[in-house]
Amino acid sequence: MNLECGTDEAGRGCLAGPVTAAAVILPPTYNNDILNDSKQLSEKNRNILKPIIESDAVTHAYAHIFPNTIDDINILNASILAMHKSIEQLNTTPEFIIVDGNRFKPYGSIKHETIVKGDSKFLSIAAASVLAKTYRDEYMECIHKEFPMYNWKQNKGYPTKEHRAAIKKYGITKYHRKSFRLLPEQLKLDL
Repeated sequence: MNLECGTDEAGRGCLAGPVTAAAVILPPTYNNDILNDSKQLSEKNRNILKPIIESDAVTHAYAHIFPNTIDDINILNASILAMHKSIEQLNTTPEFIIVDGNRFKPYGSIKHETIVKGDSKFLSIAAASVLAKTYRDEYMECIHKEFPMYNWKQNKGYPTKEHRAAIKKYGITKYHRKSFRLLPEQLKLDL
């Protein structure tokens, strides 16, 4: 099958920022020795791979879904929506969609398959994971300048101790996901 599209998302477990997905159609005999699941790659290698993927792909696209929508429809639905929006932006319609993970909703009448750990098994999903991660990281570095106290350029909005300490000290921003547990529940003793 020639026009197989891989799709993946980044930022699902974050407390702040968008969930970002990408969709990629690679040439049928494509090979790249470095390309792998974005979580297995260093930031340096992801940034090296991004322009290579964009240049080599038949077509590619990405989409951000922002916290207000995540809070309205939940993170799973927002992740799937981001994948759908990235597929929608491809300049070639795929004949088949392969999805990293185990949950997806049909996209039009195009057949799809969900593949657990697909980003380490299929190059088009790995490529999508790299693009989703690098575009999301760029966005987080951008909003870091507006709110440097959360150190998003480093933690990218994930629930690190530092990020949670900043939420506790400064409160939340318009970029935080209000439907997420932003701070661990405090243990209370009635004495």
